Amino acid sequence: MAERSTTPAIGIDPGTTYSCIAAWRHDRVEIIPNDQGNRTTPSCVAFKETERFVGDAAKNEATRNPTNTVFAVKRLMGRRFSDPSVQSDIKLWSFKVIEGDVDRPNILVNYQGAEKQFAAEEISAMILTKMKEVAEAFIGCTVKDAVVTVPAYFNDAQRQATKDAGLIAGLNVLRIMDEPTAAAVAYGFDSNDVNSTMKKNVLIFDLGGGTFDVSLLSMSNGVLEVKATAGDTHLGGEDLDNRMLNHFVEEFKRKQRKDITCNSRALRRLKTACEQAKRILSTTTETAISIDCLYEGMDFYSTITRARFEELNIDLFKKCIETVKRCHEDAGIDKNGIDVVVLIGGSTRIPKVQQLLKNYFGGKDLCKSIHPDEAVAYGAAVQAAKLSRQGTEDIRNLVLIDVTPLSLGINVIGGITSVIIPRNTPIPVQKKDVFLTTVDFQSEVMFKIYEGERVRSGDNNLLGQFLLSGIHPAPRGETKFNVSFKVDSNGILHVSAEEPISGEKKQITLINREGRLSKDEIDKMLHEAERSRMEDDQFIKNILAKNAQEDVADLLGRMMNELQEIKSKL
Repeated sequence: MAERSTTPAIGIDPGTTYSCIAAWRHDRVEIIPNDQGNRTTPSCVAFKETERFVGDAAKNEATRNPTNTVFAVKRLMGRRFSDPSVQSDIKLWSFKVIEGDVDRPNILVNYQGAEKQFAAEEISAMILTKMKEVAEAFIGCTVKDAVVTVPAYFNDAQRQATKDAGLIAGLNVLRIMDEPTAAAVAYGFDSNDVNSTMKKNVLIFDLGGGTFDVSLLSMSNGVLEVKATAGDTHLGGEDLDNRMLNHFVEEFKRKQRKDITCNSRALRRLKTACEQAKRILSTTTETAISIDCLYEGMDFYSTITRARFEELNIDLFKKCIETVKRCHEDAGIDKNGIDVVVLIGGSTRIPKVQQLLKNYFGGKDLCKSIHPDEAVAYGAAVQAAKLSRQGTEDIRNLVLIDVTPLSLGINVIGGITSVIIPRNTPIPVQKKDVFLTTVDFQSEVMFKIYEGERVRSGDNNLLGQFLLSGIHPAPRGETKFNVSFKVDSNGILHVSAEEPISGEKKQITLINREGRLSKDEIDKMLHEAERSRMEDDQFIKNILAKNAQEDVADLLGRMMNELQEIKSKL
């Protein structure tokens, strides 16, 4: 049994566009406001000559300093630079993304008088550090323990990248928790359905700024079990904004015969206007976009209707419904067997999304009782309270059963993936399989670990190459070795192997950590983060000292004036 923590553990939802933080205090969950009084914080980092801004201050820099303001970094987490989705995104981003080591995407900015490169994990760590500081200022003590959420469809590399970011930020990540599961916890405690003796099937529809998840869960008697999950880690409000952005870029090109995509400031200003227009179209049927001096002194004015916005994105909306269908079919539950459909994520405010979802479920009312932007952080805080043994009896007795989002297996002869852990298997889980040598008298075997649902290994996502050496030489097919796949409660994979003939367990050496940070890199980033924090603290001290000097000078000036007046009177 873990010891009861003396300081509050927090739940952090590091979203693509906005982040939210919550803590269990006074026998309830509290959503923690930031230093601006806002309950969500923009997931932005801006770099200037001597300063670094995170959150609201960084977002304010986006139009003034677009090439050095980084946003939507979650879309780069655990991905390769050559990934088609990364290549698609960087065309519309105002900041630069370049290829780093082992095909890793690095963000290039001007900071402290020089060009600097940051990994996505480092930028994410800056955002997590900001959220940690917000919590400490609110609670009044140091915070270390945290539950950090990720999209349910995040793969192994993306989950590990998120955990690395938490480590760089100085956090002890108690658990990596799936966002729909966290939202289901929030719904279960809000409605008290999680403690009901009557079993309920709840579908969580989570459409956020950059990712989309659907999870089907059953809850009763304090047990919350994920039956199936589906989603897309590259579908969200950002994509809807980009469709509108491309629409207006083409319109400007037709009207003015100018292409603004080569101008980062113009592109950022138009993107901001598209984001605002999207929000307005959720409550009105038409809105206007007006930008003075958008490009080369030319103004831009246009209008867009809700119908046109829906037409631009109808394929993405339909893709969401297809994902819902796949999820409940994977769970073996008919859509009529789903009791509640819960909406999570800011993009679920879009009327067309709600309409298509309601029609799919035969007119069933959608649950909008929990806050779509705060529910994930709320559920993460509940889980943090449970893991640190700080919650009420209901929370301590809560049982969460999650699943693997993707199948995990090994490449075998013929280029086929032999699945060891099928997707939607409850976790934590450990499974073993037996493999045979394929070459006479071989002393070592190289094999590849994949995740995905395709038969051909090349169509799946390569996690890494593993070498098992010291195998007993024998004719092909005679030497066996057992391979063990273990998925922990964070959804992260661990692999080991042993040869039964010798009885000695062999450790598998991970040769290719594709897209992942090494321990040395993490240590270096930890040091850099600490140095940056000290620089930021010193900068604040310098500003305060300068202000104090100016206050003293002002006071002395006023005293001299008063003395002169007294002298004149005397």
